[in-house]
Amino acid sequence: LWHERDITHSSVERVILPDASLTLDYMLQTLRAVVSGLVVHADRMRENLMSTHGVVFSGQVLLALMRQGLSRTQAYELVQRNALAAWKDGRDFREALLADRDIRRHLTPAAISRCLDPTHHLRHVNRIFRRVGL
Repeated sequence: LWHERDITHSSVERVILPDASLTLDYMLQTLRAVVSGLVVHADRMRENLMSTHGVVFSGQVLLALMRQGLSRTQAYELVQRNALAAWKDGRDFREALLADRDIRRHLTPAAISRCLDPTHHLRHVNRIFRRVGL
């Protein structure tokens, strides 16, 4: 209780606030050094994403199935089955989903395509850049 405080904790407060401030300053300086030398290779990033055969977008499929009324457990089992098969066989995740009758019972081909569209994850990029002054 604030009105019942004594000075037993004040030493902790006198140490932690300056230490936390110095740590934050160090983190920001390190971040500035990393970001200022950052080179973005968009083609390589795209290759890395596609090297997963689309499995990287499995979370969107899970959410879409849940929006269709499946429990999280049911949706997870369907997505997991197809993600593991795609990964193991080097097969495209989209193809696995489209071939799965259980998935198709709940999602149309268009809905599956929307789930696997990388632009969904980039929809706020311009706003973020504006917020940080870029």
